[in-house]
Amino acid sequence: MKVYDLNADKYDSWFDKNKAAFLSETAAIKKFIPKKGEGLEVGTGTGRFAAKLGIRTGVDISAPMMAYAVKRGVVALNADAGALPFMDNTFDYVLLNTVICFLKKPAAALKEARRVLKPKGVIIIGFVQKGGFLGGFYRKKKSDYYKYAVFYTAVEIKNMLKKAGFSGFKITKTLSRMPAEIKKPEKPGCKKGGFTVMAAVKKGDL
Repeated sequence: MKVYDLNADKYDSWFDKNKAAFLSETAAIKKFIPKKGEGLEVGTGTGRFAAKLGIRTGVDISAPMMAYAVKRGVVALNADAGALPFMDNTFDYVLLNTVICFLKKPAAALKEARRVLKPKGVIIIGFVQKGGFLGGFYRKKKSDYYKYAVFYTAVEIKNMLKKAGFSGFKITKTLSRMPAEIKKPEKPGCKKGGFTVMAAVKKGDL
């Protein structure tokens, strides 16, 4: 996580430079957020998405990143995705946005997300797909952040969610071009978008 600790300012400024792409991603995530209820963002980072989406609580393991989130009004707690500091059945939805590719144990994180979700709660995963144009660009570029990433296909994410106890899958995409090339926010539904959002519902007791 040192790359995030040392580059929190640079990371956060990316969203100002690529505002249309940020708003496009936000719109795609928002499509699956329940109209009512409390949410949690796992890997909230600087709180850009949580603040924009009205998510009041977030967890992360980078203090410099969380400092930004706190300034944006997010209740940010220092916690690992595999050991969330919340009671069972606490939240109506959980968001993991561009986080799963950095987790050493994604299965454990998904099980924890399921645990803290209420019955029929929703999990929302935002990710850059393996084999997609954006994932290929980040991999080739070896960016400061994504050079540590392990990208997954939508099928792989879906299978991980199934094993963790989720069903009722929905998916959408956005970012038809590279983020820097997007000048106006895009509506969700791009067939070959670089950014994918998948949502699923917590099944009954396993």
